Amino acid sequence: MIAISAAQVADAVSGRLVGVADPHAVTVTSVTTDSREVTAGALFVAKPGETTDGHRFVPQAAAAGAVLHLTEREVTDGSGAALPCVVVPDVVLAMGALASFVLQQLRSEHPVTVVAVTGSVGKTTTKDLLHGIFGAEGPTVAPRNSYNGEVGVPLTVFTAEQDTEYLVIEMGATHIGNIRYLCEMVRPDVGAVLCVGSAHAGEFGGVENIARAKGEMVEPLAPQGTAVLNDDDARVRPMRERTAARVISFGLGPDAHDAAHEDPRVWAEDVTTGADGCPAFTLHFPDGSAHPVRSRLIGEHHVSNLLAAAAVAFAAGVDPARIAAGLEGRGPRSRWRMERTERADGVTVVNDAYNANPQSMKAALQTLAQLGRGDADTPPRRTIAVLGGMHELGDESVAAHADLGQLLVRLNISQVVAVGDLARPVFTAATLEGSWGAEAVWVADAQQAEEHLRSVLRPGDIVLFKSSNAAGLHHLGDRVAAASAATSSGTDARADGPTSAEAPEGPTGQEG
Repeated sequence: MIAISAAQVADAVSGRLVGVADPHAVTVTSVTTDSREVTAGALFVAKPGETTDGHRFVPQAAAAGAVLHLTEREVTDGSGAALPCVVVPDVVLAMGALASFVLQQLRSEHPVTVVAVTGSVGKTTTKDLLHGIFGAEGPTVAPRNSYNGEVGVPLTVFTAEQDTEYLVIEMGATHIGNIRYLCEMVRPDVGAVLCVGSAHAGEFGGVENIARAKGEMVEPLAPQGTAVLNDDDARVRPMRERTAARVISFGLGPDAHDAAHEDPRVWAEDVTTGADGCPAFTLHFPDGSAHPVRSRLIGEHHVSNLLAAAAVAFAAGVDPARIAAGLEGRGPRSRWRMERTERADGVTVVNDAYNANPQSMKAALQTLAQLGRGDADTPPRRTIAVLGGMHELGDESVAAHADLGQLLVRLNISQVVAVGDLARPVFTAATLEGSWGAEAVWVADAQQAEEHLRSVLRPGDIVLFKSSNAAGLHHLGDRVAAASAATSSGTDARADGPTSAEAPEGPTGQEG
């Protein structure tokens, strides 16, 4: 983070300084909401949480080296002396104001290309792909995990340094206005909308409101900016009418769905998927160049994410050949996104249980079915889907889960283990669709699922874990992956380097 004074912090957030003798002599060099991450020179943000209040940890943060605290009330030490604070009515809104100030300071010193990505599915994967592409071009900052909300986006901005050339922002939303607020905070040069699905349909009041919210990405873009839109999504295509920026589209095939628009296009040709589930294709750019790409992401649905990343990088001015090279052979970077582990006993674990909605569930199950079919060189394998509930679907929840149960049977998945009350319709629908005996099982919780898997898993099986984050199946997937002395496969998510720590729940990261 660039160094700023306590006086600058107070001015940026319109706060009241308390316990600071000389505001110009106190220098902040980092920002955190976690007192355990405090280092010398930190600004500790005392964010109220669902289970605790950050104000309780202000003395602990001060002892660890925090030189300033962003609070909603004055805080004292054990002797009753005021600790150095900037007091504001709302620390989360103040974080946004401070992030806007920090980014403005960065941009005043040298060019920083800010790109933002939103969508109901694929945000984190696309963000990680962009981190790889831009990282080869210059100093790049991208979010930890799924830091994409009103807390996570500022925390990402605060990690930018004076030499940062590319800043990648992931944006999630649970309400109308969330993305507009984030865009006003960071003022992206390039804004991408990947897709509109039914994640958070219950909170938004329907898919059309989700489309309205996702379209907030392109509305604030300046005329000299670029909107990157998924031409294969019927709810994304009309967003070109909501922006003054130029538009670059991406999709499968060379032709736009709406011939009246001749936007520059990034597209894929000759898409194939190997026995390992990894897609390969020819990547075409608006300049007429074409480059072969083979990904280590698992699932053909990732072609759309690869195209989105290529289109964003092209809009940011990266050479097409270097974009293709940045995508070539790149696997997942964040945890629990189609993360594949090969156990020593021959069981393959695919852990995709960080989030879930009907679209991502369908894609994961189709990938599982494809992996189980094998090919001329690989024999068929037994497939097991361990599915938890999809949260925040509102009135559509029961029908959406039941649709998955029917799909499982039609895909010929060997066995489904539905976990928890929310996922019970998956089991019921699979049974009604024709599953019998042990092909469909319902268990109450992850512990019972783990016990069941101990009794049924055998060498050669492929087991998929998929659920919303709140269901906690990503931890179960980790335990099952570690249940045997595991060896890393060529498509193991951890082959790209160290994995990041688990993202905190709440406004730091949103699923939608």
